[in-house]
Amino acid sequence: MKSALHLTIRGRVQGVGYRYYAQHTAAALDITGFVRNLPGGNVEVVAEGDHDAVNKLVHLLKEGPSFAFVEGVDIEEIPAEGKFTHFTIKF
Repeated sequence: MKSALHLTIRGRVQGVGYRYYAQHTAAALDITGFVRNLPGGNVEVVAEGDHDAVNKLVHLLKEGPSFAFVEGVDIEEIPAEGKFTHFTIKF
């Protein structure tokens, strides 16, 4: 079963390798979508894939890489449209 989520990660998540961590982790879980920095210091993630894999990604993104400090993650379910072919970093 496919699922898709839109996430906003809050905390010290820019300038600490968070986007690369998200990309590497999502690719390992065979999840498609993207990650990008937002104005104001947050990070946005759109993730689509197997329901269990997406949930595991959310759990791992709540931890983040070692230099990050995740204060919270806002989660919104979105339709799984299959429009992504891989997981990318948007600049």
